[in-house]
Amino acid sequence: MDNNTRDLRLAVLIDADNIPHSHVRPMLEEVAKYGIPTFKRIYGDWTKPQLSSWKAVLLEHAINPVQQYSYTSGKNATDSAMIIDAMDILYTGRVDGFCLVSSDSDFTRLATRLREAGMRVFGLGEMKTPAAFRAACDKFIYLEILQEESGEEQALAKRKTSQSKRKAISKTNRELFNLLKSSINDTADEDGWAYLGDLGNLLIKKQPDFDSRNYGYNKLLQLLKSFDGFEIDIRETGKKTGKLVYVRVK
Repeated sequence: MDNNTRDLRLAVLIDADNIPHSHVRPMLEEVAKYGIPTFKRIYGDWTKPQLSSWKAVLLEHAINPVQQYSYTSGKNATDSAMIIDAMDILYTGRVDGFCLVSSDSDFTRLATRLREAGMRVFGLGEMKTPAAFRAACDKFIYLEILQEESGEEQALAKRKTSQSKRKAISKTNRELFNLLKSSINDTADEDGWAYLGDLGNLLIKKQPDFDSRNYGYNKLLQLLKSFDGFEIDIRETGKKTGKLVYVRVK
């Protein structure tokens, strides 16, 4: 992760119709890795009984609910309200990026438009999220992975996500290895060594939903070590806390 992202002012916009309230705590903890949530808004028709479980969560995390009535059956007015608010926030000039929390492909164009305006866009959604929305973000994070990490409802989360996780991460080891290998070669110096930080950035550019946690490893270095085809070199920088990690294909 680029250290510069830690100071980003972020607008966190949540689609309540599309995201279960149980994901909120790990989701906000993940957002904190990338910046400071200047805006925290959630959109839905709060007159509907199915959203009542959100109320305690909103108070606990200081999320501002935005009421949007469903004017016509079959039409998602919540999406429109969230998109309009995003554009209003964009033109205030008070944020550096957006966190769009939804599994709905309707936000694909919004993510693209915000990036065109120079914003960093982080998407957070469930593994059912369509590929178009994932690709439109600078980085996309699966909420199921975060919930498993947090330990909340761990047993239930494992049962619910085991099948969907296999579908979302159906890549074979060979396909993953080829992605890592080609990316190392793309960023390597004349001796074939690639700096781990540059490698991680390139992988996310190639596949915005790439995350070592999707494959069961907390860090990219751990994922690389799981393959026999890569060589790792940890170099001292002369500083007490400074070490640089390089990798190359054997």
